[in-house]
Amino acid sequence: MSTGYINKDRVLVAEIVPVDVLKSVLAALNRRNISRVVDQFADDFTFNDNALDLEFTEKERLIEFLQKSQELFPDTVVELVSTFECGDYAIGEWKLTGTQIEQFGSRSYRFPIALRGSTIVQIEKGRVTHWADYYDQLTSRRGPLKAFFEELIEY
Repeated sequence: MSTGYINKDRVLVAEIVPVDVLKSVLAALNRRNISRVVDQFADDFTFNDNALDLEFTEKERLIEFLQKSQELFPDTVVELVSTFECGDYAIGEWKLTGTQIEQFGSRSYRFPIALRGSTIVQIEKGRVTHWADYYDQLTSRRGPLKAFFEELIEY
C-alpha cells in the first residue's frame, strides 16, 4: 500500500490514501489472504453486503463470512475497473468472475459467475471503518452464502 506525504507545519506526515487501502484489501481477497484483509479493518467497523442484506461488526464473523465465500466460490477474482476518491472515502467499480459448483445427485455442475458491482469504503487512520458492497444478488449466485448466515442468525 502506498502512502502520500503532506507537509504539515514543515513536517512531512504520511497520509494513507483511501483508494490504496481499497486496492490492498481487494488484492488480499484475490490472494485468498483473509488475515491480511481483516487486519486492514479498524477494531470498530461495519461491513455491509447490501445485495445479501448482511452486516458484520465483529472480525470473527467477517472472517467466517470470507472463509465461507471462498469455500463456496473458490476461484473468484475481483478486478477493479475504476476508482474514485473523496476525502476519507474510496469508491471502486469492479468486475467479479468465478464459478459456483453445485451437486445434483452424484453429478456436480459448474456455473460461471460474471457480474459488476461497486464498493464504498470509509478509511480512518489508515483502517477501514465502513465497507459497503453493492451488486445484483441474482446474477451473483450467492444465495447459498446468504442462507448460511441467515441460518446462523436464527439460532
